[in-house]
Amino acid sequence: MKKNTMSYKVKQYVMFAGPATVLFCAVVLLPFVYGLYLTFTSWDGISKDKPFVGLTNYISAFQDTAYWQALGRTAIYSVIAVVLVNIVAFLLAYLVTSGVKGQNFFRAGFFIPNLIGGIVLGYIWKFVFNRAFVALGQSLSIGALSTSWLATTNGAMLCLIIVSVWQYAGYMMLIYVAGFMSVPKSLAEAAEIDGCTKSQAMFNVTIPLMRASFVQCLFLTITRCFMVYDVNLSLTKGEPFNTSVMAAMHVYNQAFTYKKYGMGQAEALILFLICAIVGVTQVYIGKKGEVAA
Repeated sequence: MKKNTMSYKVKQYVMFAGPATVLFCAVVLLPFVYGLYLTFTSWDGISKDKPFVGLTNYISAFQDTAYWQALGRTAIYSVIAVVLVNIVAFLLAYLVTSGVKGQNFFRAGFFIPNLIGGIVLGYIWKFVFNRAFVALGQSLSIGALSTSWLATTNGAMLCLIIVSVWQYAGYMMLIYVAGFMSVPKSLAEAAEIDGCTKSQAMFNVTIPLMRASFVQCLFLTITRCFMVYDVNLSLTKGEPFNTSVMAAMHVYNQAFTYKKYGMGQAEALILFLICAIVGVTQVYIGKKGEVAA
């Protein structure tokens, strides 16, 4: 059989990519299409009947003030968390690529928090904020630590940001490490020979050549922060007084707590589109200015 024929190419595709394609359709594509269909129904998630209601769920979603408040909180949380995660991850990557003794040990140590599940992570930090910090603050008479931060609106949001930075920074660090290692040291050395300081060489040579790493890390942190649910559930449960409910938690409550599955799906689709638009725009702008070594 000739290798340039269509039948040969189809057989090669089925042989190597066929199983992955079937799994993708079964796990991602079909559930997405079915979920899109459910947005046009008033299904409660339990009954066999799925009454068709047209665009009613989308209209209700746009009129749901609690949803847009949750989305606003998610946006504020995401902006702060994304900035802090990438700053911390970049500094950690710089530390573990600077030749410090035991840098491989530090790489593994900084990455470990990302291996812990979000639910477990939330319960661990809940104990830290409610018990450990409070006990420490009371014993040392530190007013800011004498009461649980999770009991206040701003404190709960701050706790979510701290835990997210602690969880995601190690993973993003590995991407920045790869970026540092991909930049030829000879370029920075040549810049220093030409009179640049180490900081000038960093900002004018190394960082521009690491733009791809920044694009990847920003995209991953934006999508993860916009879709955060597990840490939100185990750490705050939306408290106090539902002031820390993020968009994903609101969508879950609509679908499974209030039994408004169709409306929950509609709000989930809106959240997905917003996240996709923000992520794709960020990648487009980032890729546009990439510099080749």
